[in-house]
Parts: sequence; structure tokens; C-alpha cells
Amino acid sequence: MSRGIWKAIAAYVAWGLFPFYWKQVDRVPALEVIGHRIFWSFVTLAVVALWMGQGRRLTRACSRRVLLVYGAAAVLVSGNWFAYIWAVGHGFIVETSLGYFINPLVSVVLGVLVFGERLRWMQWTAVGLAAAGVVYLTFAYGAVPWIALTLAVTFAVYGVIKRIAPLGALDGLTIETAITAVPALAYLVYAEQSGAGAFGHSGAVTTLYLTGAGIVTTVPLVLFSTAVRQIPMTMIGILQYIAPTLQLATGVLFYHEPFSRSQLIGFGGVWAGLVVFGIDGLVARRDHLRR
Repeated sequence: MSRGIWKAIAAYVAWGLFPFYWKQVDRVPALEVIGHRIFWSFVTLAVVALWMGQGRRLTRACSRRVLLVYGAAAVLVSGNWFAYIWAVGHGFIVETSLGYFINPLVSVVLGVLVFGERLRWMQWTAVGLAAAGVVYLTFAYGAVPWIALTLAVTFAVYGVIKRIAPLGALDGLTIETAITAVPALAYLVYAEQSGAGAFGHSGAVTTLYLTGAGIVTTVPLVLFSTAVRQIPMTMIGILQYIAPTLQLATGVLFYHEPFSRSQLIGFGGVWAGLVVFGIDGLVARRDHLRR
């Protein structure tokens, strides 16, 4: 396999194993964990940017439009991170996996609504099957699976913004975290002064995990950003299901979260949609290569 494929696999495996990491700080309030994740991610990316001599170029790139675009992206990804970490800490790993199974199909729908893209009949079938699965889960739960939908929608809209964003992946991520680093740091200082902060007060292991949040966040993103430039998007589309599959297995097998028959049926609708979606992509690629 090419290096690009290995990088993509490494990124998705890392994301799939994230529940193990965030479970180590599940006693820390999710908002504080997010504050540390944002702040240390910014520190990590800033060090990389300075090491690569990109500091001045990034400063010059910060026009009003750039700041607005990446400010919106920062709000969305921060909301996504918060929902994910809160869900993991409260025992909803299985539902987070559902969100990332649904995410590609939400992105397809946004492609139609925002960019005027046209779907083939198999793609519409895939979206319909996934929607049926979510509706079934809503009735089975007696409530909308809001964690899954929040994760799917925020990340899909984030993807739309990143598509129209003017900068490269690494530069854009650096500016995103820079925008949110100031309020994140302000909150962390407030938590420390109010006596509620966990950093340095909940043991060396917890402090180490909070500090390491920056590295575990940025490394998979860098691997992914590199991989998408080296391998076809169809391959990315197939590999992206590694992460939610691992998350589902982690929630059920390691943390013993319930996975009922109703959940199996609802997930089955989503999985059926993904299978149809994958087949359509392979057929479309084959027809394209034959031309």
C-alpha cells in the first residue's frame, strides 16, 4: 500500500481509539477538557508553524474574510469536540459512533443544498435508508438521538466551510485554534482562580493527559491532511468507516454500553445506506475509468 493509505489508516485508527484517551479525563468537566484541547492544540501548531518559518505568512494571511471563515469553522469544530467529549465521559460512545456513520450522508445532502450537486438514484436510496434508521432509533429511544445528529451535522457543516476556505489544511487549523485559544485560555484561568480547575490539582496523570490533548488532536489531523492529497477520495470514503467501527466496538466490548435489538435495527438502516453509498461510488469510479 502507498504511504498515503497508511497515513489515512493511522489517522482513522487514532480517531477510533479516542474514547480510551478521553475516558482518562472523564472526571474533568467537558468544558475544561475542551479548553485544554484547544489551547494545547494551538501551542502545538504554533510551534510547528514557527519551526517551518510560516509565522509571518500566517500573519499576513489573516484578512477579515479569512478570520470570518475560520472563526465559523472554529465554533463548529469546538462544538463537535465538546459534544464528543461530553458523550464519551457520560457513557454514550455507541451513539458517537452512530454520528460518524451518519456524517458522510449528511455531507452528501449538504452538497445538494449548498453546492447544487446532483445525486444518483443509489445515493438517494442510501440517504433514505440512513434517514429511516435514524427515525427508527428516534421512536425506539423515545427521543431524537441528538448526540449523533449533533456530531454528524456540526462536522458536515465544518466540512462545507473547509471546502470554501482559502488556506491549506495545516494553516487553516492553526488559525482556527488561534481564534479559539484566547477564550479557551480565559476560561482555564477562570477555572483555576475559582478553584474548580483540574490542571495540576487532580494528579500528575490527569495533568499529563490534559497537556497531551494538543498532540493527540493535531497528529491525526496532520496525517489526514497529508493523506487526502496522496490518495483518491474514493479510498478516503472507504477508510473513514474505520473510526466509527472502532468506536462502536470500544463502547460495547470495553465499556459494556448496551446495544439492544432496537439499536441494531436502527444502525442496520444506516449501515445499509453506507453499503449502497459505497457500491455507488465504486460503480461510478469504474464507469469513469472506462470512458
